[in-house]
Amino acid sequence: MLPVARTSKSRKGMRRAHHALTGIAAVRCPRCNQAKLPHRVCGSCGYVNRSLTVATVGKQNS
Repeated sequence: MLPVARTSKSRKGMRRAHHALTGIAAVRCPRCNQAKLPHRVCGSCGYVNRSLTVATVGKQNS
């Protein structure tokens, strides 16, 4: 089955207007100033909030 009419560049662009990729929102850890995802544990120091810190495993040399 063939399409009835060719889709114009404008209509194709309007359809794809919401297909753009968005960047990852990163925030700085208040304790070590490393980039981390918001509302997540900091991977380098284990900071969550001022009353909670999670123990993290140090970097392993291989």
